[in-house]
Amino acid sequence: MLKYIFTNKYFYIILAGLVVFIAASIFIADKWILPSYTNYNEGITVPDVTKVSLEEAETLLTDYGLRFEVAERRANAAYPADYVIDQNPTASIIVKPNRKIYLTVNTEVKPQVEVPKVVDFSLRNAEIQLQNYGLKVGSRSYESNRFKNVVLRQSIPAGTTVEKGAVVDLVISDGLGDRMVTVPEIVGLRLSEAQVKLREAGLNVGEVQFRPTRDILPNTVLDFKPKQAELREGETLDLTISERFEVKEESEGGAVIIDSTGTSSNTPPDSLNNQSDLNK
Repeated sequence: MLKYIFTNKYFYIILAGLVVFIAASIFIADKWILPSYTNYNEGITVPDVTKVSLEEAETLLTDYGLRFEVAERRANAAYPADYVIDQNPTASIIVKPNRKIYLTVNTEVKPQVEVPKVVDFSLRNAEIQLQNYGLKVGSRSYESNRFKNVVLRQSIPAGTTVEKGAVVDLVISDGLGDRMVTVPEIVGLRLSEAQVKLREAGLNVGEVQFRPTRDILPNTVLDFKPKQAELREGETLDLTISERFEVKEESEGGAVIIDSTGTSSNTPPDSLNNQSDLNK
């Protein structure tokens, strides 16, 4: 049967006709059908409709054979109400006819917000709080205060209703007071007691270093720096604190002791410690 088909001339005539038909269909679709469907070689340059009213933008886009949609309404003090702020695609882009252009339009009524209280907040938290309310942080000025980066005053009082996007100026503490304070006597105090005394004097604790000691209780203040009788309020002292003194044996087998006869003996660590205590 297969031999008959492949030796029949009509089979090849039909096959050749089928190939010609497919090729002709592809050619016609590429040259006429697809270009007609996709508007091939047809393009429209998008006009600039920003900074004009929404009504003008609608007329202009319609004349160009384009559609539009208001995608977003946003407050912007630089534009009148119902003016186009932005567009997508942007001007001068070539698009297909009947393409939709998305517009951002200025709102007629600007939203109102109530200013939150940020006094006594850290600068970072105050910035986050204001941004969450849709407000902007303006100038930051600094005043002497022993607490660092804390909001002392805000330009718009808390509870005031303002337009969203309003600017709030802040006055921030610089961490240094404007007066000199006497450094309290803290040597010999426990660390917790020294911290309380320094805080009451308006000073801060900086770096804490530990030093092993034999005869002083752990966590006792041994020294501090800078060694000055007075410091500016808000400055920092570094402390040296005692910690437990621990003798580390190099070998757990005990020390080797040579007696008067020249005989060596290995003394356990406990007996060595006892002998040391007796010698004291």
